[in-house]
Amino acid sequence: MSKKKQNNYIVKRYIIFLIGLFVNSLGVALITKANLGTSPISSIPYVLSLNYPFTLGNFTIFFSILLIVLQLILLGKNFKVEHLLQIPVSLIFGYFIDFCMILLGFVNPEAYPVKVVDLLIGCLILGGGVYMEVLADVVMLPGESFVRAVVFRWKTEFGATKICFDVSMAVIAAVLSFVLAGRLDGVREGTVVAALLVGFIARTIGRYLSFMPEKLFGSVPEAGAVSDSSGNPEEGAAENEGEAAENIRAVEEAGDVRKHFCIAIGRQYGSGRRDLGAKLAEKLNCDFYDKEIIQLAAGSTGYTPEYISKREENMTNSLLYDLVHEMYAYSDEYEPPKDKIFEAEAEVIRSAAEKGNCVIVGRCADAILKDNPNCVRVFLSAPLKMRIQTVMKREGLDEKAAKHKIEQTDRRRADNYRYYTRRVWGMSGNYQMCIDTSLGEEYVIDTVLSLVKNVNGSRSAEQASESSSKT
Repeated sequence: MSKKKQNNYIVKRYIIFLIGLFVNSLGVALITKANLGTSPISSIPYVLSLNYPFTLGNFTIFFSILLIVLQLILLGKNFKVEHLLQIPVSLIFGYFIDFCMILLGFVNPEAYPVKVVDLLIGCLILGGGVYMEVLADVVMLPGESFVRAVVFRWKTEFGATKICFDVSMAVIAAVLSFVLAGRLDGVREGTVVAALLVGFIARTIGRYLSFMPEKLFGSVPEAGAVSDSSGNPEEGAAENEGEAAENIRAVEEAGDVRKHFCIAIGRQYGSGRRDLGAKLAEKLNCDFYDKEIIQLAAGSTGYTPEYISKREENMTNSLLYDLVHEMYAYSDEYEPPKDKIFEAEAEVIRSAAEKGNCVIVGRCADAILKDNPNCVRVFLSAPLKMRIQTVMKREGLDEKAAKHKIEQTDRRRADNYRYYTRRVWGMSGNYQMCIDTSLGEEYVIDTVLSLVKNVNGSRSAEQASESSSKT
C-alpha cells in the first residue's frame, strides 16, 4: 500500500475516534444532566465540580492526568511513548464535555420519568461513542488504559478488573460527596444504570454493525498494520467481531468423489446424547466429537481443558456475569473468556465438518454449521420422567436433585444457545429432525441413518453402514 493510502487510512481512524470522543462527551453530559448520578468514570470529577470552582471538564482533565501518572508507575519501562497520546486526548475530552454541558444547558428535567428518559438516551449515546472509539482502534481513554495497566501488572481478568475500577470510582465519589457536602451527590441509581447499560449497548452495536470496519477502512494495510502518530507501522488491528471464516469446501457431486457429511446433535440433558452419538458414529465408521472438542479448543485459547469444561455451555443470567461480560466493550484488546472459548470450539467444529465424516454433539454445532449443505441437524429429547431416571442412575442422585440438575443444565444450555445464535434452543425449525429417545436406541439410530442418506445422498454413509453391518 502506498504511503498516501496508508496515511489516509490512519487519518480516517483518527477522525472516527474524534467523532466518537465527541459522542462520548455528549452522552456523559446528558447522563449528568438527568441528575440521577453520572457514569462511574465521571463520578469523581463530577462530585469535585459540585464543590469547587472548576468545571466537570476541568476535573475530568485533572483526573485523567492522574490516571496517566498511575499508569507510568504501574508499567514502568513498559510505559510506551504512544501512551502519552492520552494527554491530548484527555484535554480534548474535557473540553468536549464542557462544550456539551453548555450545549445541553436547556436540559433541566424536573419530573422523575423525564430524568429517566434523559438518562437512558444518554446511555445510548455514550454506548455509541464507546463503539466508535473501539472501532477507530487508535487511542484508549485514560480510564480504560489504567485498567489495562492493572491487568498487565497483576495478570488479572479485564472484565472483573474494569468492574472493580468502576465500583471503586463510585465509592470514592460517594465518600467525597459526604465529606465535602455532607450529602450524597453525583452517585445515584443512574450511576448503576450507566454501568450496566453502556457496555451492553456498545457490544450490541458492534454485533449488528460488524460489517462497518471493512466498509469504512477496506482491507487493513500490510497485514493489519496501523501507523502511530509518527507514521511508523504498528501491528495490532483487531479482527472484526463476529466475522466467521468461510471454511466449507465446495462438495463435488460427480464421479467417485466422496461427499462429506456431518451430524450435529443437540440434546436435552439426560436424553442419552453421548451414548447415542458415539454409537451412531461407530455405526457410520466416522469421527466422533464431544469432549474431544474441549481438548482441541484448549490449545488455541491458552485455557486448560478443565477451565473450558467448567465454562462452556454454562451461560448464566446473573447480573454479575452480564456486567463482567459487557465491560469488555471498552477494549478490543481483550476478549471475554466465554466468547474466546465459543469461538475456539466453533472453529474446531467447522474444521471437523470440513475434514471428513463426523458426528458432533452439542456446543451450538447445528447453528455453527447451518450453512453447511452436508450437515444433518438432529435434536434429541425425552420425557422428563425418563431423563430423571437416567440422571439418577448415571450420577447417583436422588429424584429431587436429578430433576434440579436437569432443569438447571437445560436452562443454561438454552441461554448459551440463544446468546450465541440468536435462536431458540430445541425449536424444531432449527433441525431436520427432532426425535424422542424413549422410542428406543436402535430406532433412533436407524432413523437418523435414514435421514443422513435421504438428506445428503451420501454414498460414503451408505457404504459405511453396509460395511458396519457385515462386520
